[in-house]
Amino acid sequence: MDLEERVDALERRLAELERRAEAPAGGDEPAGGDFWALEALKARLADEAPDGGVLFTGSVTLPTGEHYEWQYGQPLEALLDGDWSPAADALAALGHPVRMRLLREIVAGRRTAGELAELPDLGTTGQIYHHLRQLSAAGWLTSAGRGRWTVPPVRVVPLLVVLTAAGP
Repeated sequence: MDLEERVDALERRLAELERRAEAPAGGDEPAGGDFWALEALKARLADEAPDGGVLFTGSVTLPTGEHYEWQYGQPLEALLDGDWSPAADALAALGHPVRMRLLREIVAGRRTAGELAELPDLGTTGQIYHHLRQLSAAGWLTSAGRGRWTVPPVRVVPLLVVLTAAGP
C-alpha cells in the first residue's frame, strides 16, 4: 500500500471515529473529553502507524460567508523520512508582518489591491504588490483577476493551523 492509499485509509478511519466520538455523551463535550480527536487519531494509527502521526483539521466560516472544511494527516515515519526543504519557501513567505496582515485582511474580505492599499501601515502600492507576489509564489494567494486576491481553498485551514501553531 503506497503512502497516499495509507493516508486515505487513515482519513476514512479517523472520520468514522470522529463521527462516533461526536455523538452526544450526556454533556456538551463530544465523547472522549478534551482529547477526543487525539484519542481517535491514536486508535486509528495503532495498527498502521504504531509510532503515531500528525493530523490537522478545521471547519471554518469566514467573515465573507465562505465555508471551508479540510483535513490532512501524515504518519510520523512519512514526516521524518520526507524532505522538509520544500516547506521553507511557504514558511518564509509568512515571516513578514506586512504579509501576515495582508493575509488576514484578504481572509476577512478585503480582496483588491486598492482596498489593501487604503489600509494604514502596509506601505506603498508597489510594496504591497511585492508582498502579494511573494505570497502568491509561495502558494498562499492566487490572483482572482481584476486586481483581486484570494487564499486558495486548500490553503485556508492550513494557514489558520500555522497561525494557531505559532501562537503563544
